[in-house]
Amino acid sequence: MSTFHGLEMARQALSTQQSALYTTGHNIANANTEGYTRQRVNFETSSPFPSASRNRPQIPGQMGTGVESGSVQRIRNQFLDNQFRSENSTSGYWSTKSEALSRMENILNEPSDTGLSTTIDQFWQSLQDLAVNPENSGARSVVLQRGQALAETFNYMSESMTNIRTDLQTQIDTTVKDANTLIDGINELNKQVKNLETHGYAANDLYDRRDMLIDQLSEIVSIEVSYDNSHSPSKRVDGVATINIVNDIGTAISELVNGVEGTKQRIDDPVYGTAESLLVVEAITVNGENMMTSSGSLKGLIDAYGYADGENAFGDYPEMIRNLDKMGYAVATAFNEQHANDEGEVPFFKIDNPTNSGGAAGSISVALTEGSQIIASSNGDAGNGENALALAEVFYNSNNDDLDGVSIKDFYESVIGDLGVTAEHANRMTENTGTLLAQVENQRLSVSAVSLDEEMSNMIKFQHAYSAAARSMTAMDELLDKVINNMGLVGR
Repeated sequence: MSTFHGLEMARQALSTQQSALYTTGHNIANANTEGYTRQRVNFETSSPFPSASRNRPQIPGQMGTGVESGSVQRIRNQFLDNQFRSENSTSGYWSTKSEALSRMENILNEPSDTGLSTTIDQFWQSLQDLAVNPENSGARSVVLQRGQALAETFNYMSESMTNIRTDLQTQIDTTVKDANTLIDGINELNKQVKNLETHGYAANDLYDRRDMLIDQLSEIVSIEVSYDNSHSPSKRVDGVATINIVNDIGTAISELVNGVEGTKQRIDDPVYGTAESLLVVEAITVNGENMMTSSGSLKGLIDAYGYADGENAFGDYPEMIRNLDKMGYAVATAFNEQHANDEGEVPFFKIDNPTNSGGAAGSISVALTEGSQIIASSNGDAGNGENALALAEVFYNSNNDDLDGVSIKDFYESVIGDLGVTAEHANRMTENTGTLLAQVENQRLSVSAVSLDEEMSNMIKFQHAYSAAARSMTAMDELLDKVINNMGLVGR
């Protein structure tokens, strides 16, 4: 061994303990940095002396040569990362769907004093009052006003649903752009990681930035992440991240390389029953592969906004608009049929398209201009109010072919009931998935987050080791001083 090996061993100890102190300081500095993963220096004993060889010196065994910094490692559990991203996609889907259904419930506002059900009841009551006093002009005016209120309620609901669908369309476009921005950022970080790893560095801070982008992407779409060597031969730490879109059963659909694309189409939905076309999402594609079955907030927005399946449109809002149109069409046609007579009087309600239900809720209005035009009598006598009673019973007539043989009131109650069950399920799933996501996140933080107490204890440990290494160097210096300056003086 070299005469100065003791100094070199002390120097290595100082350098290694100093690097550990630097890493501890880096952890403390980033204790509150979002996405930061704590790091540690892995100490390794340097190669002992002598090394195995034929011309090695004959000494009893090998002697240690000190310590060195093997690597600076991120403390991260990949299994917890995968679990978090899976739960994040599910939570993103249900929270988005719950929010969309909550906005729908706010529009329908049932039960309340201003909802459609109450408006129908008030209209029905006004017709009952007219049947009792068919010659009363005040009662006729009330029927006319309540009919207008019913039509305006249909108009408001239809318009509000359409406006929210416009907002959802904007959200879909924005979410697709956000996903592509994240993908571009991940691809750029992959390039930087590859450049650094090729030169033998572990790009820990770049890994953190990439993982944070991947976490954000996992809320939008369901993904799986794998890591490949950045070069060959490679002493890989994390490597290059490869991201695949997966469907609702966990099967990979396509690799995310060129980003996400969305296409929309206008379709004449036979189920919707309208000649006016409806704009819905046709496909969300990755490299030409449709990813409509992938979970995440994007899928939640699409399910609410509406999507094409063959020639039909499906989705929460198209379905509700369809039901409101069917109901408005049934009210207008059934009421007008009962109100009509052989003298060609003006129908009570009018809609833009009398041949089918498309757009009926948005276009329904009262055709009458005066209360005297209301036909309350069944035989023409001024005191007869039987037709007013028949008009009131329109809302409870179960022989309505436009509503599959159920009454208008029963149909609306069924629609509200279905919405309540769907929204309750979405809220429950949002709460459940949010709880699971929080649990996984807490587990992940317990592994990867910075503990200031732990870092302070590490700091003291490395500081003491550094001081001991410095004292060792001082001792080595004193020994060498004896050899260099005080030996060989005898006989002078």
